Amino acid sequence: MTDIAVADEVRTAVAEGKAVVALESTLLSHGLPPGRNRKVAARLEAVVRDAGAVPATIAVLDGQPHVGLNADQLDRVCDPAAELVKLSRRDLGPAIAMGQSGATTVASTSALADVAGIGVFGTGGLGGVHLPLPGRSMSWDVSADMEALATTPVVVVCSGVKSVLDIEATLELLETRSVPVLGYRTDSFPSFYLRESAFSVPWRVDTPEQAAAVVAAHRALPGRSGVLLTNPIPAEHEMDREIHDRLLADGLRLLSERGVQGRDVTPVLLEHFHTASEGLSLDANEELVVSNVTLAAQVAVELVKT
Repeated sequence: MTDIAVADEVRTAVAEGKAVVALESTLLSHGLPPGRNRKVAARLEAVVRDAGAVPATIAVLDGQPHVGLNADQLDRVCDPAAELVKLSRRDLGPAIAMGQSGATTVASTSALADVAGIGVFGTGGLGGVHLPLPGRSMSWDVSADMEALATTPVVVVCSGVKSVLDIEATLELLETRSVPVLGYRTDSFPSFYLRESAFSVPWRVDTPEQAAAVVAAHRALPGRSGVLLTNPIPAEHEMDREIHDRLLADGLRLLSERGVQGRDVTPVLLEHFHTASEGLSLDANEELVVSNVTLAAQVAVELVKT
């Protein structure tokens, strides 16, 4: 088995049955601009600690997976000169074998968190089934996040899926793969920058205790699927729908014109939103992630009581 470097604090917390929250690194290296990404990294770890849990930011450095990063390692992840590649679950083996460094996505973060004994993960948005781009009749683009949720017993706390995705198809796929989908204090499946979509959540929970009880009951049943806990962006940070819809339409055209596909879609679309909104979407992105990570920590604390 591949040697995974687990930070002493994280290893001790897991061994003692304390609350731990996994954090991804793709947000830092590919989703936020230099400078701001490092501040957000520190803020996310701080809110986890404030809630009574231990943060475990995950990345692959020089071919070795790391679960829990120190300050110097976080600096490296956030440094654009480090040129970390984006690593999904399928990319872990090649990156490890060839000594490469990379930032982990939802799928790869979940996989490494599970190996390290961490069962709760806070992130921004989930990947899913992509809508066909303009000029194409259909899309075969399905995020590896779907398979990760279906096969990895980790709770993923996020603000739904990004607007470029087919929410209806994503929910159908999650149902097919027996992944429970919960809405936190909402009956509507959130859409990243927007609090609501046209689709409802199958189940609603209104407290971290309720969410933890659902997770504990699910884990007691046969199977290894995870749980998706969706948490709408805080109301005061929600993007204006008219601006959002215009940016999305322009972004989809941009993706089509450039022929962008697969794992490059999200970074290109987010960059378009950040630039075209003059930083408005950056603020929204940061606040929704902080909200999700805070909730993840609260759920993790309740889970250790069950």
